[in-house]
Amino acid sequence: MNLSFQSIIFIKKRKHCYQSRLKKNLFSMKIAEPKKPFNILLADDDVDDRLLFAKALQEIEIYTNLVTVNNGETLMNYLLNEDIQLPHAIFLDLSMPGKTGFECLAEIKEKNKLNNLPIIMYTTSCTRPINFEDDLKKTLGKMGAQNYIRKPNDFEELKKIIHQSLIKIIEEVEFEPKENM
Repeated sequence: MNLSFQSIIFIKKRKHCYQSRLKKNLFSMKIAEPKKPFNILLADDDVDDRLLFAKALQEIEIYTNLVTVNNGETLMNYLLNEDIQLPHAIFLDLSMPGKTGFECLAEIKEKNKLNNLPIIMYTTSCTRPINFEDDLKKTLGKMGAQNYIRKPNDFEELKKIIHQSLIKIIEEVEFEPKENM
């Protein structure tokens, strides 16, 4: 199947190693960069948010490859395409027109081919009471999301959140580069 994706961005960074500034138990940790990039798929309908995410990803010291799509339908078509390599992680906007992040999350977790993919729900600031957001996090966790993060207004904070999310996923999946996935 030959798919046309309007908003695919490939970003590759060439660095030999990196040191995480993520503090865990009051210690800094050092992680060697894999030989193959950590593949990330971002689904977000806002072009500015996609560009900011890509810029933030370029500025953190993790070797990555980013693909972006601008809606839920395109996301699902991309993931179900047999000709693509699946990402190591998905950042999924909760509020997209058409097929929402909720719907995509549910569909991904129903498919055997996709249900082990780490998914980070990624959305704009919640204007509702804090208990609503706590309930939302619990619901998304029960649906299979690994994390829920709000898009911060500060670029440095965005870099920090993305970096922390990726470190957590890399540690959990014990990412090992492989020639063919």
